[in-house]
Amino acid sequence: MLVSLSKDGKILTLKRSDDVSLRFHAIWLRDNALDPETRAPGNGQRLITIHDVPQDVSISQATIRDDMVDVTFSPEDKAVSFPVSWLISNTYDQSGDAHNGWLSNDKESWDESLQVPCFEWTHVLENPFERRNWLAAIARFGFAKLTGGPAKDGALTDQVELFGFVRETNYGRHFEVRTELNPTNLAYTGLGLQAHTDNPYRDPAPTLQILYCLENSAEGGDSTVVDGFRAAQRLKQENPDGFALLSGYPARFEYKGSAGVALRSRRPMIELSPDGELIAIRFNNRSSAPFTDIPFDQMEAFYAAYRQFASIIDDPKMAVKFKLQPGESFIVDNTRVLHGRVGYSGSGSRWLQGCYADKDGLLSTLASLNSELAAAAE
Repeated sequence: MLVSLSKDGKILTLKRSDDVSLRFHAIWLRDNALDPETRAPGNGQRLITIHDVPQDVSISQATIRDDMVDVTFSPEDKAVSFPVSWLISNTYDQSGDAHNGWLSNDKESWDESLQVPCFEWTHVLENPFERRNWLAAIARFGFAKLTGGPAKDGALTDQVELFGFVRETNYGRHFEVRTELNPTNLAYTGLGLQAHTDNPYRDPAPTLQILYCLENSAEGGDSTVVDGFRAAQRLKQENPDGFALLSGYPARFEYKGSAGVALRSRRPMIELSPDGELIAIRFNNRSSAPFTDIPFDQMEAFYAAYRQFASIIDDPKMAVKFKLQPGESFIVDNTRVLHGRVGYSGSGSRWLQGCYADKDGLLSTLASLNSELAAAAE
């Protein structure tokens, strides 16, 4: 590893043994300095504002020492050390994906060929390696099953507490998924449900949904999951203009339930980050409100793209199907994976409990477990 500076000291360059060069601006390095005057020891929060960084900041000296890069900033004459591994993991000197709809490397899209990520309740509860692997699967695939749990009321929220907190809504801390008379939601009937994301009428929508089986002796009622990211990728491949319409204009969603509940949102069916990364899917025919944000001359093309996207989602080759047994559950990333079910008959019983949670808790627990397990292995 070699290090060099530009003539004005504004850019530091690391050259790896494979001849790949990584560049870092002086202002970026100073703002992200790892010393205790810049970041609080322990929680790592930044202690300075951008105004504390000199506008004319530059690097007067940079040297390699073992696996560290020692940097001295001017005009402060401030010395800071950066681990080479930290610089590499935080590099921004890359071409990136200029196209819309790219998927980050830590996610993997899938179709019917996916071998369902499946973990056992007791192992996840007692073994931090298994808990890490379970959460990592959810983060990577947006979905995982858990088997061998207790078939008891409340086990659902016990599961959430393994990584985070229940997100309470107007449906309560949790909700019952079984046939009801005069239901407030079609989920509480025996009808089949098209694969969908839940609660797109909320802003923000719940980012995780958990469904836990207590009884399932009815004929039918199999659960289905579809990777919305793979569906969006297919749409882009088959109809780039249609993909641009569904990602470029907001759809509208709404839900009016019991007295005092009137939820509305305005978000695209396919959401991209400003740099084009595929970050969220919202698809729920039951909750769609009139689309009013699409230009008149684009409305028919928008509906054609919407129809094609729905056809891709409904394609059996896109779906993974399974029947939950008592004590089994699954989690979906509700910003990505659509879930549905096959209709079931009136004979027997089907009783699931569901709740929502937030993905930040899961990702935080996953990151903490990764750090703890790595430290224990040293």
